[in-house]
Amino acid sequence: MFKSKAIELYNDGHHKCYAFNNLVTGEAVQANQFLIIDGDKTALLDPGGDLTYAKLKLEIEKLSPTHQLNYIIASHQDPDIIASIGRWMMQTPAKVICSRLWERFLPHFASSFYNQVNETELSKRIIGLEDEGGAIRLGDNLLYAVPAHFLHSVGNFQVYDPVSKILFSGDMGASIVDDDDFSGVQDFAEHTKYMKGFHQRYMVANKACRLWANMVADLDVDMIVPQHGSPFKGELSVRQFLDWISKLECGLDLFTQRDYSVRMDKQEVA
Repeated sequence: MFKSKAIELYNDGHHKCYAFNNLVTGEAVQANQFLIIDGDKTALLDPGGDLTYAKLKLEIEKLSPTHQLNYIIASHQDPDIIASIGRWMMQTPAKVICSRLWERFLPHFASSFYNQVNETELSKRIIGLEDEGGAIRLGDNLLYAVPAHFLHSVGNFQVYDPVSKILFSGDMGASIVDDDDFSGVQDFAEHTKYMKGFHQRYMVANKACRLWANMVADLDVDMIVPQHGSPFKGELSVRQFLDWISKLECGLDLFTQRDYSVRMDKQEVA
């Protein structure tokens, strides 16, 4: 048996959560993928694109048969989130859960060949979430799709697992780092330099960040695990991030008329 590259986030013998953080190599942005197992039921979160598909499938097989995969949950529509959807739908029986705003866009990631060889069309295996989110039955327990709209996608959901007390937060809390250390943020003040630029550009405005932080503060969260970079583990680290993001000016807060102007003196780019 080959050793799994999965990082165990939680395991009580029945309910298990795993992260995969070093499957992307080369020029592409680092991305984390996640697997939740409850008994013999499994859900894959933000599986990524073609760059991760083969490696991720191999790693998951070491933990649970992919032909029994129940759900693929996509926080939003970006390529590093769900571009491999066609291949997963071809090789597994999983249903895809995403915002209703993106359910008609996802088939664009699948080739027409998919519909030619499958009796069930891709669109019929996509479950669209209304803006308020909802509960997802996985084995003996429930996962919760919680709203994170405009952070950064117009239709954006995160997954809260009340058993492990983990919030799988998508791009919220993401950090752009070069190493694959997944032990958790140790020095929060130092870590902000790996987050600030990303959040200022990708998150829509401070109002959305504050509303999101208020929501998360009401949940019982031991760990926030983003799709890029390091997780926040423990009460202190989680609280530090919520305090920081709730005060951060970002997106439209920082834009002026200059950012919406046409300048004829710009240097040629092509």
